[in-house]
Amino acid sequence: MRKKLPATLAIDTTLLKPGLRVAVGLSSGADSVALLRVLAERSGELGLVVHAAHLHHGLRGEEADGDLAFARELAGEFGLPFHEARVDAGATAKEHGETIEEAARRLRYGWFRQLMASGEVDAVATAHTLDDQAETVLAKFLRGAWTEGLSGIHPVVEFPEGRILRPVLGTTRAEVEVYLGALRQGWREDSSNRHLTFTRNRIRHELLPLLEGWNSRLREHLAQMAELARDEEASWTAEVDRIAPQLLLSGRPVRGGGRAAGDGLAIDVTRLVALPLALQRRLLRFAAEQLGTAIDFAATEALRGLALRGRAGQKLELAGGLRAERTPREVRLAVLPDAASGGAEEALPEYKVGIPGEETAAAFGLRLRVELSEPTTAGEGRVATLRNWRPGDRVHLRHSSGPRKAKEILERLRVTGSGRRVWPVLELDGRIIWMKGVELEPTPGIRIVAIPVEADGAGASTAGGSAGS
Repeated sequence: MRKKLPATLAIDTTLLKPGLRVAVGLSSGADSVALLRVLAERSGELGLVVHAAHLHHGLRGEEADGDLAFARELAGEFGLPFHEARVDAGATAKEHGETIEEAARRLRYGWFRQLMASGEVDAVATAHTLDDQAETVLAKFLRGAWTEGLSGIHPVVEFPEGRILRPVLGTTRAEVEVYLGALRQGWREDSSNRHLTFTRNRIRHELLPLLEGWNSRLREHLAQMAELARDEEASWTAEVDRIAPQLLLSGRPVRGGGRAAGDGLAIDVTRLVALPLALQRRLLRFAAEQLGTAIDFAATEALRGLALRGRAGQKLELAGGLRAERTPREVRLAVLPDAASGGAEEALPEYKVGIPGEETAAAFGLRLRVELSEPTTAGEGRVATLRNWRPGDRVHLRHSSGPRKAKEILERLRVTGSGRRVWPVLELDGRIIWMKGVELEPTPGIRIVAIPVEADGAGASTAGGSAGS
C-alpha cells in the first residue's frame, strides 16, 4: 500500500453518499488515475467502498494492453476490487455505421450499466473535468445544439441499473496534473488523443487555444454556460410537462364533442399562439418527440409558421416521416414511416423464415439465414417473420435492462427520411430477435446471418450476437 501524501484534489462530495459502492472508470489516463487516488485516499472519511473498472476497447494494440496492465496494478496497490472487460470498438463501429468514438462510448456505458446491474457496485464514477465540459459544450455549439445540448456533461446520469457520477467536473486538467505531480503518481498517455482526425482532438488542440487568445477564461465560461443551460432546461422541462396535457390532443375531433381514437397528435392552434415564443417551440418539439421523431430548428419554425399563418388543408412533409396538417383549429401531426413523400402508404411484404432456414427478401435487399448454433434448440421447427419495423415495436438491446422503442433506436443510428421507411426486423413468437444494424440480446441457440442480395453471398454480415452466436 502506498503511503498517503499531503496532497488533495477538489471533488464534489455531494454526489458521494456514505455506504456507496462506486467503481471508478479507470482508463489509466491522468484524470481517471487522479479520481481513483483521491477516492481511495478519502474512502474512509466519505464512507465509500471503492472499486476500479477498466474496459479494453480493442484499439491501439500493445498500448491498450499496457493501459490495462497499469490499471490492474494501480488497483492492486490500493487493494481495490478490479473489474475488466474487452470489446471490439472498431468492428462495432463498422457494423453500426458510427464513428469509433461513438461506438467506444456506447460500449463503455453499456458495460458500466452491466456492471451496476450485476449488483457488485451501486454507481460508476467517471473522471470528466472542467476541460472536458468546455470541449463538449463547444462541440455541441458547432453542431447547432438546442439548449439541452449546451448543458454538456451532466454531473449525474440516471440509468435503471444505477448512476453515473462525475465528481471532478469542476476541476481543471491542470489541477489534476499538479495533484498527481505532488503524489509523484504516473499515468498513461493515450496516443490517439494527439490524432487530429478526431473532432474532439481538433477542438482541444486547435480551436480552444485559438479562442483563448480572445478570452483566457473561455473554458470556465463554457462550463458556466453548461450549468446555466442545465438549470434552464430543467425549469423548461417542468413547464412543458405541466402544460402539454392541456394543448396536445390525441386522435381527431368528432361532431358533437369528444375525439375519435387514432394515430398522431393534434395541437390547439389558438392556445399555442397565445404562449410565449420559447414555449411554442418547446411544445412543438415535445409533440414530435412523443411521435418518435426529432426536429431541428428549421422544421420547428416551419411548424410554427403552419400554426400561425397556415390555412386549413395545408400540409408539411418533414424529416423522419413526420407529416403536419393544418385544420381550422388544429395542427395535426403524424408519422408515416412507410409512406413515400406526398403519396399513399405502400405496405412492404413479409417473409417467413424457418428455423433453421434461409429466405431472400428482395424488398429489403438481403438474404437472411437463421442457423442453429447448438445441436438441438427449442426454436427448431418454428417460423419467424421478416418484416419492416412498425411504430410501437420494442427491442431488447444487449446489456440493456429493459425493452427500447425501435423508433428510438433508429434515431440513435441517425436513420431519417427515406432510409427510415424501410428497416427490417425479424420477429419470433411476438419478440423481435434481429434488427438491421442493431445488437440485440441473444436468442439462445440461434445465429442469424444477413447477406446483401447484391453481394451474392460475398461479404456476409453476421448478426454478431444480436440474436445469438
